[in-house]
Amino acid sequence: MNLNEKICNWENLRLAYANASRGKRGRGATAEFESMLADNLLELEQELNEQTYQPGAYNNFHIHEPKRRLISAAPFRDRVVHHALCNITVPYFEKQFIADSYANHVGKGTHRAIDRCQQFARKYKYVLQCDIAQFFPSIDHEVLRGTLEHMLPDESALWLIDQILVSGRGVLAGEYDMVYFPNDDLLAVNKPRGLPIGNLTSQWWANCYLNPFDHFVRRELGCRAYLRYVDDFLLFGDDKKELMQWRDALVKRLERFRLTLHMGSAHPYPVTEGIPFLGFMIFPDQRRLKQRKGFAYQRKLRHLNQTAAQKTVHASVQGWVNHVRYADAWHLREAVLGNVGLLYV
Repeated sequence: MNLNEKICNWENLRLAYANASRGKRGRGATAEFESMLADNLLELEQELNEQTYQPGAYNNFHIHEPKRRLISAAPFRDRVVHHALCNITVPYFEKQFIADSYANHVGKGTHRAIDRCQQFARKYKYVLQCDIAQFFPSIDHEVLRGTLEHMLPDESALWLIDQILVSGRGVLAGEYDMVYFPNDDLLAVNKPRGLPIGNLTSQWWANCYLNPFDHFVRRELGCRAYLRYVDDFLLFGDDKKELMQWRDALVKRLERFRLTLHMGSAHPYPVTEGIPFLGFMIFPDQRRLKQRKGFAYQRKLRHLNQTAAQKTVHASVQGWVNHVRYADAWHLREAVLGNVGLLYV
């Protein structure tokens, strides 16, 4: 059975619906889809088998925390297809990721990445902190497609990948500032690029896009203390000069992916100064929540406490407490929750 046959499998489509609807059942487009669930899944099964499936239009909106970003929400029907595709393809991707790539993977995530960052900070003197400029808007469709084709066992799912890629073409065009790379001509401006932030497929494909880069850092540069979370990555070492040499090599290698670094912050510095990473400040011997993160949640909690049901407020507080317990933040918790009379949590 090839990949496309597995994607079209009825049980896979049922699972895809269950995953896409989790936490949303009985509301809006999810309820509408569920009202004729069997018919809708049969229709998707036929379209995927016959390769006639066409994605719908995105609903675009901006969020402003932690920074202004354009989010593109696909119709619920398309989100079912995204889950169906990821159910089958992700296991092949995960086998090829390095152990220190932390976004999205089962058993990984933010807190594991923070743990690993601190382990490296305790072992090495310096860190080189890097992030990609305009990462999701910059992702080149031709490069991405070639990477996905290389990572999958057969080509039968590429038609569906192409459909999803085409559906997102131009969605982030307004978020991208054109960069020309060596050997580009003026037509490079028309190259299809950008992955809609909000798609499940985008999250996984972004990891795949930088997977060859991860292996380059580990194998060719020989950096043993390297970790990545989406487009934020850290290299640790005891020699600042070597870290600077590595940075120059990173810049050169990223040209192959049509990506650029934020150069202003990409300089080695002592780990004892604290590493701002994933909302925390990581030191060898302690962790702190970034100050602006504390203020942001304080504002949010004040608003929730005035407008939302007690159950909603309690769930929000529990989630925040579970997050900040990974930092040395008892006094922060005491101050934030005490201000609204919720110190019982």
